[in-house]
Amino acid sequence: MSAKAEAGFLKEASRQILAGGSAGLVEICLMHPLDVVKTRFQIQRCSTDPNSYKSLGDSFRTIFRTEGLFGFYKGILPPILAETPKRAVKFFTFEQYKKLLGYVSLSPALTFAIAGLGCGLTEAIVVNPFEVVKVGLQANRNTFTEQPSTMSYARLIIKKEGWGLQGLNKGFTATLGRHGVFNMVYFGFYFNVKSIIPVNKDPTLEFLRKFGIGLLSGTIASVINIPFDVAKSRIQGPQPVPGEIKYRTCFRTMATVSQEEGILALYKGLLPKIMRLGPGGAVMLLVYEYSYAWLQENW
Repeated sequence: MSAKAEAGFLKEASRQILAGGSAGLVEICLMHPLDVVKTRFQIQRCSTDPNSYKSLGDSFRTIFRTEGLFGFYKGILPPILAETPKRAVKFFTFEQYKKLLGYVSLSPALTFAIAGLGCGLTEAIVVNPFEVVKVGLQANRNTFTEQPSTMSYARLIIKKEGWGLQGLNKGFTATLGRHGVFNMVYFGFYFNVKSIIPVNKDPTLEFLRKFGIGLLSGTIASVINIPFDVAKSRIQGPQPVPGEIKYRTCFRTMATVSQEEGILALYKGLLPKIMRLGPGGAVMLLVYEYSYAWLQENW
């Protein structure tokens, strides 16, 4: 690669990374309260649990009453620390996989979906340790001031369980499934549908066109991948019996949850997940596209 070509690649990569990081930061700051609620629903085992929430409204009221406003932002530091590299990795690797797949005779529809799958699997490798810490903090029902700090909780996990698949990287296969499936559908649907629906010359209507497609992309991807999300939360969250590991692997956890609680238990937390990743997915794609376009024009 010539020096000029290398400089061009580095500049383009920097734009993608900056735009992707900005998209992740904006999305997490706006939508994190819904992620806390989603995780709480996913880790509660049955309606007879005295700590279980009766409805989405009940969960918001209970968290606000017992944990305060900051209760909705528990575990936000790990995703903030992870979101810039995570989304940077997501969008940068999506663009690179898409470029590589251009050398293979695939249809555009398949190219977008496979590139999305590849970037999701790559993203999962980066984000999984942060997810373990985040889920543990979100499961804590003490007031915000009484919960452990992000770093102290991470150190506790490492001290007790290590860095491996039973410690800071537990739930790794479920995270791979969650991110791989989500991004395959998310990017595949968004870019294919966007190419079918004509561009609107009016900037406001064009924004709404992209937002609507992004909203559908995030919603459909959330519905399809949520069983992996529930499995991940069960594996990474508190076990039913202290000191006894019940949820170990992704598909075995799905089978256990389905057998003991019914197939619909694999869709726990779906409403707050859709409320977060429907509009959140649209926000992320739009922030990325507009940031990337701005960087191309000004840098």
